[in-house]
Amino acid sequence: MGSGHVLAYAFDVFMQLYTAEGFRERDAAVLIMTNNLFGLEIDKRAYQLAYFAIMMKGREYNRRILSKEIRLNLHQFIDSPEIPNEYFERLAEVSPYSHEATITLLNQLTRLLDQFKNATEIGSILKIEELQQVDLDQLDQLIESFETFSNMDVLYQLPEIQTKVISILNITRVLMTKYTAVTTNPPYLNKMSSNLDKYVKKNYPDVKTDLFSVFIKMNSSMLTNGGYAGFMTPFVWMFIKSYEELRSFLITNKSISSLIQMEYSAFEEATVPVCCFMIKNAKTELVGNYLKLSDFKGGMPVQKEKVLDAIQDKSADYLYQTNQNNFIKIPGLPISYWVSEKIGDIFDSFPVLSDIAEPKSGLATGNNNIFQKRWYEVNFNKIGFNYNSTAETSGMLHKWYPENSGSFFRKWYPANEYVVNWELNGKAIKSYRNSSNILAARPQNTNFYFKKGITWNKLSSSRFGVRYKEEGFIFDDTSRSLFPNNSDDLYYLTGFLCSSFVFNILKILNPTMSFTNNDISRIPIDIQSFEDSRVIDLVKENISVVKQYDGNFEEYWNYTRNPLI
Repeated sequence: MGSGHVLAYAFDVFMQLYTAEGFRERDAAVLIMTNNLFGLEIDKRAYQLAYFAIMMKGREYNRRILSKEIRLNLHQFIDSPEIPNEYFERLAEVSPYSHEATITLLNQLTRLLDQFKNATEIGSILKIEELQQVDLDQLDQLIESFETFSNMDVLYQLPEIQTKVISILNITRVLMTKYTAVTTNPPYLNKMSSNLDKYVKKNYPDVKTDLFSVFIKMNSSMLTNGGYAGFMTPFVWMFIKSYEELRSFLITNKSISSLIQMEYSAFEEATVPVCCFMIKNAKTELVGNYLKLSDFKGGMPVQKEKVLDAIQDKSADYLYQTNQNNFIKIPGLPISYWVSEKIGDIFDSFPVLSDIAEPKSGLATGNNNIFQKRWYEVNFNKIGFNYNSTAETSGMLHKWYPENSGSFFRKWYPANEYVVNWELNGKAIKSYRNSSNILAARPQNTNFYFKKGITWNKLSSSRFGVRYKEEGFIFDDTSRSLFPNNSDDLYYLTGFLCSSFVFNILKILNPTMSFTNNDISRIPIDIQSFEDSRVIDLVKENISVVKQYDGNFEEYWNYTRNPLI
């Protein structure tokens, strides 16, 4: 619940609902505080701020609220304490249940307390196992029966233990209850502590990529039938492969009621690619409202204005009303809500690029400062040109070899600038260890080194284009490469992948700054058009023009002469 800003806003919404039904504000305030607002937090200061905020909201509408014994449904997680046997023995003595029922309840309590051993680290994603609502009610009655403490109980600190056990039962009840509405701005965390990482992988294996995706899955399970959950999260879950199972879960089981994709700098304090969205716990609203605000700069005031304008004017060109079943047509299930039905049919009708060509990740040296150089920084006679396989590099004739490496944006032909130390078939790179004495290099797909193909920059700030890759080059991981099953297709595929159509398709598959193997693999393609000689001739001409252009500049090793001389 953080510091309670969402709860405070919800308080005002509930107040409007209550007063519209005829309740007095002072009565409504009590009802809201005791019946409608629930929250859990692992941080003590945030919990205290949230508690204070709600109490002040209550005081705003009821001057006597601070003199009343109001117990808010807000709780801070605690770890289960070390509990001596004397506590369980005393519970058994005062239990209102039969001996057999008491033993069963004490076993359930023990298992529940075990689940809270790292509760302050796991927090709200804690899964309560093997416990039903009726069991929790009976545990409450059992604990409540332990009201009077003897001197010996005090000596064993049983009153303090009792207080912590009651707190854990209260938190458990909040976790087990089903809600009409759940809303959160969950933590964004993909590098977790050891305990948290193990817990997430065990309990949420399909959404383990980031903690925010775990919250999306977990909060969905806390809803009543037809209930709504609202989130503010990074929008990477909408497109990236590692969140595909989450997308499948939502599309298959829930309704994406509404979604707002914000501009990168909507929050002026930090550039974070975020979206706000709401899901319904039912498959009854397949057509959702989607707002694409990525083109509107100016911070949150502009974003807010555009949302309100779209609510008033349904014809706004950045408002899309899309059936989420359309997402199923696109490989990887990206939430590409702006895609027309015609484009969806293209994905549905044609094979994808991976059917005819293999995108590959390349060499990661572990330390480019050591192993990668520009060609003019090394002895030119030690550069090995025109090699065909890694097996040929096992000798000591050459130390450096031409490399395709991600550079500035360009199409058709690579900028021949870089060489890499692949002496003795990459011996130095393969044995390189970082400061932690861990092997740092990843020489991936070495059997494709020196083969002709197609290469592109994995990262790009705005555009996408590929380059014809000649034989004799190693390719690194920033310059991903594609190898057609039939090498005769190289020129046509180069032209196809440089087209505006492909760039628009990639913006559907993953509108981020990254073009991964998975993205390229899912591009639909018409195989029947491969024999179009006009395309092939134009591609060859474009490659020739770029090579000739590079020959005018000294930074490329195919330099011939300055055109001004």
